[in-house]
Amino acid sequence: MTDTDTQPPAIGYFTEENSVATVNARMGADVEPRLAIVMASLVKHLHQFARDIELTSAEWEYAVGFLTRTGQICSGERQEFILLSDTLGLSMLVDAINNRRPEGATENTVFGPFHVEGAPVRDMGDRICLDGKGESCLFVGRVLDLEGRPVAGARIDVWSDNAEGYYDVQQPETQPKWNNRGVFITGPDGAYSFVGIKPVSYPIPDDGPVGQMLAHLGRHPYRPAHMHYMIRADGFQKLVTHTFVGGDPYLTSDAVFGVKKTLVAPFARVEDGETLWRSDFDFLLVPLTNSDGS
Repeated sequence: MTDTDTQPPAIGYFTEENSVATVNARMGADVEPRLAIVMASLVKHLHQFARDIELTSAEWEYAVGFLTRTGQICSGERQEFILLSDTLGLSMLVDAINNRRPEGATENTVFGPFHVEGAPVRDMGDRICLDGKGESCLFVGRVLDLEGRPVAGARIDVWSDNAEGYYDVQQPETQPKWNNRGVFITGPDGAYSFVGIKPVSYPIPDDGPVGQMLAHLGRHPYRPAHMHYMIRADGFQKLVTHTFVGGDPYLTSDAVFGVKKTLVAPFARVEDGETLWRSDFDFLLVPLTNSDGS
């Protein structure tokens, strides 16, 4: 046997025409199957993208610089790459692919970067706004299954910005800890209630590469006003969602594409009540044994 008998078969030299096949042929035989599928498709679509637009060397160098700056601004408190994914709609697409739900179930939306584990468990009806700012709002509703039956023991984690459009983790020196946050546990009736504030629209961080990208594209950085919810209950799929303030001017131009029509909630002005606003919204959870295999 000669040395040439032990060499892998020739795969040819790299050319513009055979670039995808040449790169993917270098992949080892023992690569984890899912990784092989993902990387082969990534190479295919990246190369096709470059061909479609006839990417110039200067443009590619600028793109590398943009990605470098995106990484350099990341920190323990800021993840610019997630922001980039969000503003390109990729986060919402991945969320949609992984959270297909039957008709009638409450829809998922992006998690966002401002959730904090360990928020205090509060009694139903408690106030989560601790800084005394903003227009008070009573949030009420039920957690139900797809048949309309109440779900007891559901853990409802809620969080929102303050009246100035900032979350407590963005202003740790000026906002009380756990401001506009709390966890509520449903009883046998599946009902929930708490007092927060009517959320306000706010801009995503736009002082970095992603903000510069939005400006070059003629896009604004604003998110419509919303309240975050994460609901977990035994026997049901976890639900990560928002309710959005109806009539907000950014509903159809959310910078991260997180709005879904079914999540726009009523916010009604209250006359002679303990709060200025009231928002009613029921959440319908999907069982883990649902036919979609989840």
